[in-house]
Amino acid sequence: MSHLNSVLIFCIVLVTSLFITGTHAATFTIKSNCNFPVWAAAVPGGGRQMNQGDTWTISANPGQAGARIWARTGCTANGANGLSCTTGDCGGVLQCTGYGSPPNTLAEYTLGQGGSRDFFDISLVDGFNVPMTFLPVSNGCTSGPTCRADLIGQCPSQLKAPGGCNNPCTVFKTDQYCCNSGNCGPTMFSQYFKNACPSAYSYPKDDPTSTFTCASGTNYAVTFCP
Repeated sequence: MSHLNSVLIFCIVLVTSLFITGTHAATFTIKSNCNFPVWAAAVPGGGRQMNQGDTWTISANPGQAGARIWARTGCTANGANGLSCTTGDCGGVLQCTGYGSPPNTLAEYTLGQGGSRDFFDISLVDGFNVPMTFLPVSNGCTSGPTCRADLIGQCPSQLKAPGGCNNPCTVFKTDQYCCNSGNCGPTMFSQYFKNACPSAYSYPKDDPTSTFTCASGTNYAVTFCP
C-alpha cells in the first residue's frame, strides 16, 4: 500500500470517528422567560446575562459528569469578568468554573453513563431561586423534571434567604437534613419543596421520583421561569 493511500485511509477513519463522536454530543438550549434579568451559569459552559426571551446554547460530550446549569439573580457587574450575585454566585465571576452558592435551583446532568444513558434532574438540595423546567427535546425521549412553582413567597421562615429559599441542609448542616451518613429521610422542610415540585430533588436521597434518563445523544431545553 502506498504512503498516499495510507494517509487517505487514516484521514477517512479520523473524520468518521469525529463524526460519530459528534453525533453523541448533547446540546442544551437555555432560555429565560423571567421578567427580570438573570445571569445564566453552566459548569462546564461559563455564563452570560439573559433578558426575557434570550436563549443560550451550550454542548457537552458523553462522559460529562456532575454538570450543572442554573440562574444567578441580583447581580452587579464589576470589571470585565467580575459579577457579584445575591443567589447562585460562583466566586464573583461572570464565567463560572465552579458551582454556585445557595440558594439556587439546579439543572444537573451526567451524560453517556450506565449503558449509554444520560441521567438528569432538577435539584432543590441547594435551595430555590427561580422556577425551572429541564426537558428532553429529541431522540424520542419525552419525560423530564419541572419546578414551575414559586417557592420564595411561602418559604418557611427558617429557610428564607435574600432572593430565594434555602434548603434545610444549607441552614442547619445536620445529618438529618444533609444525609451525611446516607440513611436520612424526608422531613417537614423537604416536604415543602416536594409538594410544590414533585419531580424535583427535595433532599439528597430523593432519587426514586427525581432522576430521569434518556438515551445518550439526546438534546435538552432548560427554561428559567417557564
